[in-house]
Amino acid sequence: MRRITAFLLPILLAAPALAANDEKEQERVKDAGEVLKEILNIPDDIPRDLLDKAECLVILPSVKKGAFGIGGSYGRGVMICRNGEHYTGKWGAPALYALEGISIGFQLGGQATDFVLLVMNPKGARSLLTSKVKLGADASAAAGPKGRTAEGATDVVMNAEILSYSRNKGLFAGVSLEGSTLRSDGSANEKLYGRKLTAKEIIRGGKVGIPASAHELVSLLDSKSPTNKSEPKSLK
Repeated sequence: MRRITAFLLPILLAAPALAANDEKEQERVKDAGEVLKEILNIPDDIPRDLLDKAECLVILPSVKKGAFGIGGSYGRGVMICRNGEHYTGKWGAPALYALEGISIGFQLGGQATDFVLLVMNPKGARSLLTSKVKLGADASAAAGPKGRTAEGATDVVMNAEILSYSRNKGLFAGVSLEGSTLRSDGSANEKLYGRKLTAKEIIRGGKVGIPASAHELVSLLDSKSPTNKSEPKSLK
């Protein structure tokens, strides 16, 4: 009996620490779902036809100015994509991502800003899933148009691999993030899923199920944008 107790004691003592180890990462996923829900309820929000043509989304809650060097910022959030070889399935498990080096000054007052990025083609998705990406250089990026449809949007916007939006102090707008970088947050993904995984393994490899913290986010996207309405030829 003493031997069993001695064997189990370290495990029992470690259990609370292990349970708390991914708590911050779970909150990041939940916050992403809440931010997207609030933004999709704004009357003049992300055009639905653009959302329906997005292969992936990157959602970054509460990015704060000055947290990553002078004049720059650092934010953490999630990337989530549609399943299937050609991104035509339901929305899958999210991977945790980091946004670094913003220097736009947060024109809306310097407070915490929420960002939502639409990844508009497989090329943009592949870039984000395989390496650190500098927006505007490694992947074309543009401020996203607002409103229920994207009618009247310029060719530059419509041809961008990534469209970006921001919300600050209740104000919602398209915003350029050129010069910023996006990368997979490897250590955070390990904490969330309990083992080392690349973003590609999480999002495209089917290596994990959808964590409980992402159920609201996935359900929201399956409800708001259940079908990828991109031109079939653009998905190859």
